[in-house]
Amino acid sequence: MTRAASGQTLPRAQILTERAFASLERFLHIEAVSGVVLLAAAAIALIWANSALSDSYHHLWHVSLSVGLGEYVFDRPLHFWINDALMTVFFLVVGMEIRREIHEGALSDLRQAALPIAAAMGGVVVPALVYLALTGSGPQAQGWAIPTATDIAFAVGVLALLGKSIPGNVRVFLLTLAIIDDIIAVLIIAFFYSGGLAYGGFLVAALGIAMVLAFQRMGIGSAYAYVLPGAIIWSGLLMTGAHPTLAGVVLGLMTPVTPVPMRENPLDALSRIANDLLGWEQDRKIDHMAGPLKELRRAQRELLPPVVRVQAALHPWVAYGVMPLFALANAGVSFAGVDLSGGAPLWVMVGVGIALVAGKPLGVVSVSWLLVRLGLCRLPPGMGWGGVFLIGLLAGIGFTMSIFVSMLAFTDEDMLAAAKLGVLAGSVVSALLGLGWGALYARGIASKGMAGRGHPVGHP
Repeated sequence: MTRAASGQTLPRAQILTERAFASLERFLHIEAVSGVVLLAAAAIALIWANSALSDSYHHLWHVSLSVGLGEYVFDRPLHFWINDALMTVFFLVVGMEIRREIHEGALSDLRQAALPIAAAMGGVVVPALVYLALTGSGPQAQGWAIPTATDIAFAVGVLALLGKSIPGNVRVFLLTLAIIDDIIAVLIIAFFYSGGLAYGGFLVAALGIAMVLAFQRMGIGSAYAYVLPGAIIWSGLLMTGAHPTLAGVVLGLMTPVTPVPMRENPLDALSRIANDLLGWEQDRKIDHMAGPLKELRRAQRELLPPVVRVQAALHPWVAYGVMPLFALANAGVSFAGVDLSGGAPLWVMVGVGIALVAGKPLGVVSVSWLLVRLGLCRLPPGMGWGGVFLIGLLAGIGFTMSIFVSMLAFTDEDMLAAAKLGVLAGSVVSALLGLGWGALYARGIASKGMAGRGHPVGHP
C-alpha cells in the first residue's frame, strides 16, 4: 500500500496499473515504434499471403459487411471499409497536419518553407519521370504517381531510430517535405485518379460542408457533433466518383486553429469551478455537482484548439490501428500469383522500385542544390548537404500512400501486385540506405563536434 497526497492509501495493484499505463503511453509516443508496427503488419501480410493459409488471407478481405436502416442497406466487402472508410480518418489527420503547418508551422513562413516546398516538388516530378522512362507508354503508364508519395510515419520513424545526434532542422525539413508531398498526393488523387464525376454528388458534399460551417458558427466544439456532416461529405464524394477519403482532407482543412470562444477565459473558468467544487465537497452536496462538472469538462476541452486536440486524440488510433490494418489488408502479395513474364508488370515493379530508391533523392537533392546555387534559398542552420541527402533517401519510403495510389492506378491484378512489390522493395531499400547514410552522417557530426570542443595539449 502507498499513501496518496490526499491521505488515502492506494492498493498496490492500482499503483502498478498506473505505472504500466504511463509506460505504455510514453512507449506509444516514440515515433520509431509506429514505423516498426507498420513494417511488422506488412511483413505479416506478406508471410500470410504466401503461406499455406493464403486462401484465408484473400477470403478475409472479401467478407461482406453491411450497415443499414430498414430497407436501406449499404453492403461492401471488408477491403472497402478499410481502404475507403477507415483511411478517411488517416486523411483527416493529414488534413489537420497541413492546417496546423499553414497556420503556425513550417508552411506559415514562405521564406522558411520555400526550400522544402521546392524539394518536395522535385521529389514528385523526378520519380514520375524516372518511372515513365523505364515503363514507357501503355497501361503501365497509369502508375506514374505511385513513386511520388512519402510515408510520413515510416520516414520519421526511421529518422527517429538514428537518435538525437541528427540536427533538429533535418526533422523539420523532412516533415515539411512530407506534408507538401501529401498535399500533392491528394491533388493527384483528386484530379488524376477519380473517374467520370457525377456532379450531383457535389451537392450532397456541399450540404455536409455547410453543416460543418454552421456548427462552427454556432460554437459547437465537440468533435462527435461533426461525425454526421463528415459522413455526408464522404457519401457525397463517393456518389461523385471521386475517392471518398478526400472527405477527411476537407474536414481536416476546415478544423479550427483557435478554441471556440467562451464567455469566460477557460483557465479562469477552471479555477473558479475547482474552488466551487472543493467547497461543495466539504458540504457533501454531491447532487449539485453535475452542472459544474459539465462546465468544467467544456472549459478543459477549450483550452486547446480543435485542430490540436482532435489530431492528438486520433493520432494513436491512426498510427497503431488504421495504418497497420491498411498494410495488413493490402501488402499481402502472393509471389506465386504474380506473373512478370508479360513484360509490363515486370517494368512496373522495376520502375516503382528504382523511382523510389533513386528518383526521390535525385529530385530532392538536385532541386535543393539548384535553388541554393542560384541564391534563391538557403539551407537551414546546422544542416549540410549530407542532411539533404538523408532526407532524399528517407523520402523514398512511399509505403502507405504509394500502395494506396497503386490501387487507384491499376485494376489489372498482375500490374497491381507488381506495383505493390515495387513499393515494398523500394521502401525497404530506401529505409536501409537512409539508416546506413544517417549513421555515417551522425558520426561525422559527432566527430566535428568533438574536434570543435578539443583543446591544445597543456590547456584546460
